[in-house]
Amino acid sequence: MSDTLRAEVTSSALRLVHFTCCALFILLAGATVAPAQTTSTPAEPDHYPSRTIRYVVPYPPGGFNDTLARIVSQKLQDAWGVPVIVENRPGGGTLIGSEAVAKAPPDGYTLLGVAFPFGANPSIYKNLPYDTVKDFTPLIFAGQTQNLLVVKPSMPVNSVRELIDYAKKNPGKVSYGSTGIGSSNHLSMELFKSMAGIDIVHVPYKGSAPMVSDLLGGHIDLAFDNTPNVLPQVNGGKMRALGVSSKTRSALAADVPTVSEAGVPGYEVTVWFGIVGPASMRPELVQKLNTQMNAIFAMDDVKRRFTDQGVEPVGGTPTEFADHIKAEIQKWAKVVKDAKIQPE
Repeated sequence: MSDTLRAEVTSSALRLVHFTCCALFILLAGATVAPAQTTSTPAEPDHYPSRTIRYVVPYPPGGFNDTLARIVSQKLQDAWGVPVIVENRPGGGTLIGSEAVAKAPPDGYTLLGVAFPFGANPSIYKNLPYDTVKDFTPLIFAGQTQNLLVVKPSMPVNSVRELIDYAKKNPGKVSYGSTGIGSSNHLSMELFKSMAGIDIVHVPYKGSAPMVSDLLGGHIDLAFDNTPNVLPQVNGGKMRALGVSSKTRSALAADVPTVSEAGVPGYEVTVWFGIVGPASMRPELVQKLNTQMNAIFAMDDVKRRFTDQGVEPVGGTPTEFADHIKAEIQKWAKVVKDAKIQPE
């Protein structure tokens, strides 16, 4: 073999070895990258959840909003084997905690407990730090209850119709309590005032307990409040119940008529509770959370705990809950506008 031919053969062999090494390197690199891409997306349903989930409650401890969070967090932890912590972030009319979740990553590791004010706040606060519809992903309608319309014992009325007549004869002289601007008992009464055509004075409190205490003491005349909060006093004869705010009568007070049937046709207020996440959550994550939460609300021990606080479990699909939120926003926008309600 000539020196020239030998050189060409050697060069070809070296090129073949180089090509083979490059191909092998690319193959190995691809095999290494693929698992890294798979494990870098823990939010995928196959891997979710793989770390601590945070459940934000924009209310102080106590009350059903907090109870709901602790029930759900414990049951999720039992089912999925990861920590689920409840973080109470009250303040700003629920805006502080809600804004924090609106700005969180949509990876399923941050949840928000929402309730009645969530649908009213867009009309009360003109500069919300978030968009109630666009900045959240509805997950599930958790439960609902009703408010009970109660009056102090010395109030000379025994029915909704008598209350309306009395208020019309004494405009501006009848007072009602609430747990603050935009609360369910505040807007329940403002809707009642609007539909009944009466003028009564609003006295806001920092919670149900001081409001009920003043009602019992005769410092205010009447109030709407969650049925479990005032039913013991009603049963004890310390105040009178005139009606329930829901469309149908309450199982806790079956002898008390609805406000609608007692004198204000069409009146209805539902006190509701639900769970949302940040906007743009992947459909697979939403479905996984919704399915597990529906299973939780169907558990006998959970249903008993709801019933003990006068709350009915609801459940359902994320779409149904999204529709409910939009309907609440629309409903309370008119009430807030007509009553000229402003934030505190």
